[in-house]
Amino acid sequence: MEYFLDLLNVFIDIVLHLDAHLLMLTQQYGIWIYAILFLIIYCETGLVIAPFLPGDSLLFVAGTLCGMGALQLEWLAPLLMLAAFGGDNTNYWIGRLIGLRLLKRMNGLIKREHLDKTHAFYEKHGGKTILFARFLPIIRTFAPFVAGIGLMRYRLFVLFSALGSFVWIGSLTVAGYLFGNIPAVKNNLTLIIVGIIVFSLLPALSELIRHRKKKQQ
Repeated sequence: MEYFLDLLNVFIDIVLHLDAHLLMLTQQYGIWIYAILFLIIYCETGLVIAPFLPGDSLLFVAGTLCGMGALQLEWLAPLLMLAAFGGDNTNYWIGRLIGLRLLKRMNGLIKREHLDKTHAFYEKHGGKTILFARFLPIIRTFAPFVAGIGLMRYRLFVLFSALGSFVWIGSLTVAGYLFGNIPAVKNNLTLIIVGIIVFSLLPALSELIRHRKKKQQ
């Protein structure tokens, strides 16, 4: 138990002081930092087991380092867009090809009728779901997997996955580039990171509270 608490403390420290850790990694690994960031974004969006990886705050801080000249935005943004798009598609095909087999091993915990409803929901709201999920931690990791299980049309998925990757990566890296080095922001970057994390979790928390209230009625 103590070992896991130590790991949790290390993870929290990395997330809250992402600026210092990322700058250190940039200085230590040089151009390979682009590959490291690519893998983090790819795994967060492409592997169902990795929703805990930092996404929004990492992109903002990476954009801030671009503003400092430590990274190049013209290289970083397209590379991470490709990572997000590739991760999305990997997750989609995992869900589509082996998702049902994984569900069968869960002893019917999720019924076929639920999958049919998921399919219908994605057919009706699929584009908006994939696009908006980009800005929701954890949800953005599971949305492509569920889309694959629900057999969402791949062309529709690709369209909104590409759009979501462009908007998500572009908006946060450019925001970091433009505002990250303003003294008021730079001197309170830890608070900004916490704010980004809290703000990005609010929709999911709001939906959870609404669902629980509805269930209690």
